[in-house]
Amino acid sequence: MDLSQLLPELLKGLLNFTPGNAVMIAVGGILIALAVVKEYEPVLLLPIGFGCVLANVPLTGMTEGSGLFAVLYNAGISTELFPLLIFVGVGAMIDFSPLLAMPRMALLGAAGQFGIFGTLILAVVLGFPLNQAASIGVIGAIDGPTSIFVATKLAPELLAPIAVAAYSYMSLIPIIQPPLMKLLTTEKERRIRMEYAPRPVSRRALVMFPIVVTLVVGLLVPEATPLISMLMLGNLLRESGVVDRLNKAAQNEIINIATLFLGLTIGSTMSAGSFLNLDTIKILILGLIAFGLDTVAGLLFGKLMCLLSGGKINPLIGASGISAFPMAGRLAAKVAQEEDFENFILMHAMGANTAGQLGSVMAGGVLLALVAGLV
Repeated sequence: MDLSQLLPELLKGLLNFTPGNAVMIAVGGILIALAVVKEYEPVLLLPIGFGCVLANVPLTGMTEGSGLFAVLYNAGISTELFPLLIFVGVGAMIDFSPLLAMPRMALLGAAGQFGIFGTLILAVVLGFPLNQAASIGVIGAIDGPTSIFVATKLAPELLAPIAVAAYSYMSLIPIIQPPLMKLLTTEKERRIRMEYAPRPVSRRALVMFPIVVTLVVGLLVPEATPLISMLMLGNLLRESGVVDRLNKAAQNEIINIATLFLGLTIGSTMSAGSFLNLDTIKILILGLIAFGLDTVAGLLFGKLMCLLSGGKINPLIGASGISAFPMAGRLAAKVAQEEDFENFILMHAMGANTAGQLGSVMAGGVLLALVAGLV
């Protein structure tokens, strides 16, 4: 073989490289930069960004047949394994005692899901079929595993932009939520101090809670059972107090490995051909609207609770009703302390935040049930 025949073979990667590939490699680089420089959700954005870079290197074979990403996609995304393993770890990290001590916080968790259904209607109006509109709406919960779980079942063709939007907006919570909090609440409301004298929660109640929730949700919304059961399994490992090794494994090794493989695999679906289109831009915008609507609905419901309680409830905790645990709860407490350094609403915010985690899973299950029955 002479040089004229060998050269095209050596340069076949460059010869198949397109401007679209260059754009997506730049997108992957931006995600990596956000993770490394800004430290925005690095555990998620770094592997997603690197997977995106690899997906746009031509002719690697990694996304086809028996390639690495194809195997990971079939094993962990198509089967919903990775999101479910992540939920085991999330459940092991969550302390539901603030919610059990203050059951009314569950109302804020429900209010924080309004954007999901509002955005679903908007997406349908914009021309998305119902299955895709439902998947896009779930972005508003700011719950990556739930978004991936629903999208995989209803609209796998939109998995990449939906996952990227869900995880990106999760990392931008400290940027997106504070302006809405200050716009919709007064300084007086933000300075409201809430007494934290909750009724004691017994160990028996903490152990029974995940079992009861699994049974109730499973019977009412069977489609949500895979997600809620894994979340509650992780919580049962935590609260039982007898499987410390499993609890620590769920919080560390299991969730870390699943997150790494999930991020790489999601990134690998961000090829130029599938990602660079008008629908992707619409999905990113609709996801941001869904996030905003969820935050606004939670804050407005928080203001209503403040009014009905005679000014005893700080409406900032309404913004914690989304699923992003524990960031949303911590952020609400931080904004309150910016107004009054001695104002501690963290436990109340965490009660709403954990309720939002349950609410997003329920909302995802409801959408799966409704869409499956209508499509």
